[in-house]
Amino acid sequence: MSTLNQNYDEKVKQAISAWVDGEASLQEKELAERSVRENVGYARYAAELKKLTSSLKRWEAEDLSPDLLWRLQNSNEREGFSMKNLFSSFNVRLAGGLVAAAIAVVIVVHLPEVMQQEQKGKDALLLKARQEQTPVEQKKPAESLAQPAAEVSRSVRDGVSAPVTALLGVAKLQGNKGGHGSYAPMMARAEMRFSENRELSSSAVGGLSFGQRHYPAQPGNTEGYNKVEELSFKNVTSDPLSTFSIDVDTASYSNLRRFLTEGQMPPQDAVRIEEMINYFHYDYPKPDGKEPFSITTEIGPCAWNPGHEVVLIGLKGKELDKATMPPSNLVFLIDVSGSMQYPNKLPLLQQAFRKLTNQLSEKEKVAMVVYAGNAGMVLPSTSGAEKSKILQAIDGLQAGGSTAGGAGIQLAYQVAKENFIKGGNNRVILATDGDFNIGASSDAEMVRLIESKRDEGIFLTVLGFGEGNLKDSKMQQIADKGNGNYFYIDSLMEAQKVLVRELGSTLFTIAKDVKIQVEFNPAKVKGYRLIGYEKRVLANEDFNNDKKDAGELGAGHTVTALYEIIPAGSKEDTGSTVDPFKYQQPDKVKEGSDELLTVKLRYKEPDGVESQLITKILKPAAAGAVFSENFKQASAVAEFGLLLRKSQFKGSAKYQDVSDTLKGLKSEDKDGYRTELIQLVEKAKAMDETPVSGIQFKN
Repeated sequence: MSTLNQNYDEKVKQAISAWVDGEASLQEKELAERSVRENVGYARYAAELKKLTSSLKRWEAEDLSPDLLWRLQNSNEREGFSMKNLFSSFNVRLAGGLVAAAIAVVIVVHLPEVMQQEQKGKDALLLKARQEQTPVEQKKPAESLAQPAAEVSRSVRDGVSAPVTALLGVAKLQGNKGGHGSYAPMMARAEMRFSENRELSSSAVGGLSFGQRHYPAQPGNTEGYNKVEELSFKNVTSDPLSTFSIDVDTASYSNLRRFLTEGQMPPQDAVRIEEMINYFHYDYPKPDGKEPFSITTEIGPCAWNPGHEVVLIGLKGKELDKATMPPSNLVFLIDVSGSMQYPNKLPLLQQAFRKLTNQLSEKEKVAMVVYAGNAGMVLPSTSGAEKSKILQAIDGLQAGGSTAGGAGIQLAYQVAKENFIKGGNNRVILATDGDFNIGASSDAEMVRLIESKRDEGIFLTVLGFGEGNLKDSKMQQIADKGNGNYFYIDSLMEAQKVLVRELGSTLFTIAKDVKIQVEFNPAKVKGYRLIGYEKRVLANEDFNNDKKDAGELGAGHTVTALYEIIPAGSKEDTGSTVDPFKYQQPDKVKEGSDELLTVKLRYKEPDGVESQLITKILKPAAAGAVFSENFKQASAVAEFGLLLRKSQFKGSAKYQDVSDTLKGLKSEDKDGYRTELIQLVEKAKAMDETPVSGIQFKN
């Protein structure tokens, strides 16, 4: 390549780099877009740089757990960018996630050189690095891949660690001086989160690092998701009732967050909009009567379909304090099969269960069952006050063998029954990647077992871990049948959310078999569509059938459901395929009613057999009404879900509108979840609207 062409090539790559970072001048933007459009090599360069930058930006909001390097390497190698040689070229000792992040920043800085020299087979920078150090391959694994535990502890005690200093230096070189995309907030959170792990013992740190174990590349992707058939619009005159079970699962949101932060759009069937909506906090009023929850209703404009409206139905469960929480009989059922060996599976699981254990008291007792080739009990039922025994059992877990999930579930329920607390919280907590493949593992057989134990008062909570073989469909099903919840743990921060901050709602059920039935007034509503809840729809006659299973509500939980409605008088076709009635006249409605709809809700006490009924009426919004922050947030999340699903009902939905709505909210974002959501929206926008989206590259 001539000097002139080489200079031009560098100029183009610098322009593309600035363009990907959102910091390009107008001239650089035009050069980058033209080059990407006209040159396949530059298009590939931009695509790979976007994926790598997206991986890096995850650490702005994610716990810096030890599996991040592994995920960065695997996610980029899956996209065709080999990093193996690059990692061996820098004289860096990988002390947990912070150093992995530092390496990622170095990669971004040196990406032009790396890609150019991969093509040529030589690179002066890499050669110099190799000359100045002993090759990584010749070092002992513990020396080349992890700092000793003592050094990790010392770096925490000494304040800002060397990796943080390196990150700050690189960020400064890149010109990040604040604003969106700045690495400064990441640094502050990184140091804080790194410090959160001080309590890990030397053995625990070693067990969670790369130094104690070699983690091979995971096998091909075998993740499983149930197909989601979106609900269509119903004509109120022929179908005025809508009935469904509540859902408080949140696994879909944290799972799609994993995809987006790794630079991939999630599979459409992994996007369950109700779980996205219910991941977030809503400021509904607390219940003040004998009922275990309050009901809030609201109607406002539809952001993605002008002329339509959105109806919000929100529930808020009563909160329990430590003194009023019932005693708990918990059984940890932990998958230790070979598929759980990766850092974002069993090691992350161990950290998560350590956090849960530290919340326990003498009111709780815990047993631990594991399963791989066979199932076995590694900890008999033990008082929560004896934390050292529980923690020792958690730290001793090791992965290996095949997966006899059915046998493990049977043993866990047996242990739970032997230690049953009448009037207490009896629950199995299953933690797995869902890869049941040997033994009593047919879905039907496990569902029947779980349903029978549910009727005996033993509930089930499911925690999903990892990627590559996540059996989302199976875990969602068994949690539903077990009167429990399904969560996906993609980081230690998510474990903190589910098992610490929201422990009450995760473990303590205040109402079961909660069903909602909405009757729409045809004088006010022409058509309606329930957004999400596709797997929770019930037959109308199931509403009054107390034998029909439905969803559970935990202490302090909020549940939100949205309907998109077509107002009466609209000339729009609802799409109903039902012929007009011959013998009935459903268009003749109650005269003079100003009611829009009636919400009916049935629930049972946790140990009850007969349901209670609550009703609430919603009237049209008054002229000039001000819409709540709850409504705006839920509506924005739903719009985001429609875009991710590429829904046929997304109308004029736009990522930018979602981002603008979320940024305009004035309510406190105490835990930073909304800020993280905005980042995910912008990541999805960048990937979904990229100029090179139609180009396919070979590895």
